[in-house]
Amino acid sequence: MKAWLDGRLLESPRDRALSVLDHGLVVGDGVFETVAVIDGEPFALTRHLDRLVTSAEGLGIARPDVDAVREGVAATMAGQDLAFGRIRITVTSGPGPLGSPRGDAGLTHVVVTEPAEQPGPVSSIVTVPWTRNERGALAGLKTTSYAENAKMVEYARARGASEAVMANTRGALCEGTGSNVMYIQGGQLVTPTLESGCLAGITRALAIEWLAEELDVVERDSPLESLFGADEVILLGTTRMVQGIERVDDRVLDAPGPLTRRAREIWDRRMAEDLDP
Repeated sequence: MKAWLDGRLLESPRDRALSVLDHGLVVGDGVFETVAVIDGEPFALTRHLDRLVTSAEGLGIARPDVDAVREGVAATMAGQDLAFGRIRITVTSGPGPLGSPRGDAGLTHVVVTEPAEQPGPVSSIVTVPWTRNERGALAGLKTTSYAENAKMVEYARARGASEAVMANTRGALCEGTGSNVMYIQGGQLVTPTLESGCLAGITRALAIEWLAEELDVVERDSPLESLFGADEVILLGTTRMVQGIERVDDRVLDAPGPLTRRAREIWDRRMAEDLDP
């Protein structure tokens, strides 16, 4: 693992380098991206950096220094032989007061790169009794205010699952804590619209684009309960990529199903063709 902070490569990622007054720590005021490393190269880095800027603008903080972040990515990847890994890019609003108002000292930029174990082809999910507020101030933004997601995923882990999936305030299927959801019904691959309040996932966007060339893919909002009648269920995410789901709550599925396998084949082929689509 290597870490970089505002132009400086840390001697150790465990160095105490961040101010205790940083608003990312004080009130979770920041944005982030997680980028997969495939055979020593970051995947879809440009798309992730574009979304980082979009999230920062949506949050109302200054525009991140994208060129500096790219330097941080290169610095933390140098000398690492990563067959598979992840890069965590975090930008906070910088040092501020011990309260909600922001300071004016400038943004904090952090990049951390580490090897990672690639998730398997299948996993399990549980639905949670909490909702995503599709009309909230942070809807659709990838911010560091993740305590809600942490609570949900711990709820899932306590029940033998790797991810928690939620509805929005209208009861429509929304997303996982760190993934988008797709399900298959009658040969059609269905994923919620962005109006559901889900994050505009990089994997989601690429999957819609790539899979639709060969499969029937639609964006449509439907009740959370649609998962319980689906033929197959898929999670889409940075490190999961296209992952089949073998259990939804107490419902067991034969996973990966035939269309999930086909979707993953298409994904793997297209990803191998272009690492920065």
